[in-house]
Amino acid sequence: MQSAKRIEQEARAKAGNVSDEELALIRKAEETHRLSEAELTQLLGSDAAEEALAAAADRVRHRYVGDGVHLRGLIEFSSICRQNCMYCGLRRDNKKAERYRLDADTIVELARKAKGYGYPTVVLQSGEDLFFDTDRLCAVIRRIKAFDLAITLSIGERSREEYAAFREAGADRYLLRIETTDEPLYERMDPGMSWSNRDRCLRDLRELGYEVGTGTLVGLPGQTIPMIARDILYYQKMDADMIGVGPFIPNPDTPIGGEPGGDFHLTRRLVSLLRLLLPEANIPATTAMETMVAMGREIVLSSGANVVMPNVTEGDYRRKYALYPGKICVADTPADCRHCMGGRIAAMGRFVAEDKGFRHHRGAAERNIEEGARA
Repeated sequence: MQSAKRIEQEARAKAGNVSDEELALIRKAEETHRLSEAELTQLLGSDAAEEALAAAADRVRHRYVGDGVHLRGLIEFSSICRQNCMYCGLRRDNKKAERYRLDADTIVELARKAKGYGYPTVVLQSGEDLFFDTDRLCAVIRRIKAFDLAITLSIGERSREEYAAFREAGADRYLLRIETTDEPLYERMDPGMSWSNRDRCLRDLRELGYEVGTGTLVGLPGQTIPMIARDILYYQKMDADMIGVGPFIPNPDTPIGGEPGGDFHLTRRLVSLLRLLLPEANIPATTAMETMVAMGREIVLSSGANVVMPNVTEGDYRRKYALYPGKICVADTPADCRHCMGGRIAAMGRFVAEDKGFRHHRGAAERNIEEGARA
């Protein structure tokens, strides 16, 4: 793990070489929230532009979503998965994975405790475990909804009918990372799955009224910077409400466990560009960033992000939900995580937001007033 100080020193050392052309592109992104694929590719690939991108993204974050950081309590309720994604430690064929499945009462109790820690939202995340069919999961959603919590589901690909039932039961958001919008790469990394079905899921979720989250895994074997640029444009076109991105951290128990992995700096530039092009979106500082770099979440929160998802799963289940090795905070208690994150956010001069963190859609009048004020 690298230190935050070293990351900052490296970025600042390179920042002196940022070109006038790149600075002009950053200003364009900050003012218009529009860039072409070629312009995105140029900025994503520029080490020198990183600090200027982060500063611009932080300004846009402040203007559009404010200084509050939304904390969402993460409940990892099953490590069982029917899929066989090449990069994931929970993949079906990983015989070394320690599988578990929480019962309904335990999931609901963790949500009740999350409410007690002050989390307005819980994220119910699992592998694609079909034991949790429509009836079982809807019953859990209804019980949690009684605590006046917003509910995000992150349980993979389901039918439109299932998504509709979960929404009717009270689910508010759905996080389904596409990881890459390049169809051939997607289907190499996710054998037995299809890009078109993933895209269908995201469109169904949008049409059913969910707040829709998706995102990119940076550093997959065969991924290029132009592919990542196209990811950003895809998210902008679908008007994603939340975009979670992180570096690929190789898991030795997967078929691509010997690959180099993702780059922190490229991922940080991606976060900044997402904020610049989707100024209203909720963008988390992901655990993977801090697994790679100490204090990585603070760096990303200063580069456009406004959400953190502390883990409220208890005991050894935190360790067993092993997407990748070296995951931080697996030995901490949920109370430790809440206290720690609150203090770190305050130390940045930010504050923990108390509302449920639904996306604020700015109308044309608000945008016109802002543009007039800046003119």
